[in-house]
Amino acid sequence: MHKFEKIWMSVGTGSLIIFLVILGVSAVHAGHTPAASGIETINPEYVREDTRFAEPGLHESEDEEFDYNLYFVASAFSYEPSEVEIPQGSRVKVQVATTDVVHGFQVVNTNINMMVEPGLVSTYNTNFDTVGEYLIVCNEYCGVGHTDMTSTIKVVDGGAEDNE
Repeated sequence: MHKFEKIWMSVGTGSLIIFLVILGVSAVHAGHTPAASGIETINPEYVREDTRFAEPGLHESEDEEFDYNLYFVASAFSYEPSEVEIPQGSRVKVQVATTDVVHGFQVVNTNINMMVEPGLVSTYNTNFDTVGEYLIVCNEYCGVGHTDMTSTIKVVDGGAEDNE
């Protein structure tokens, strides 16, 4: 083997070793994990013990950025609540948790489309500006009753009360 080939292979091998060491150190340094920051976790076995999900539905928000908080619980082929009314023009923070398996949460004809995973609270902030009835469907196959997993959001002109 020629002298320059040996040098070039040594530089390449050394660069690979340095890269792998940097990657290994940064992967475990300070307890870093692959999970994204800002994601809220929840124990799926205790979803119903969380005050937000104990009585799912529409509730006035204490946060000045939103008019309402809308909480849904997804489980075994149903969403709770099965229907909710929201006043037109409302700024809403939608939060969904599941007690069992992965579900989808898609509000048809809107941009709301979330994957609802056990152990996580899925959140979407939106405005409901158009009066109408919006179907919620599960778009992640979750078992034999998957096609029956629906709910409805009714955007109404005027005020609405908490619904279940």
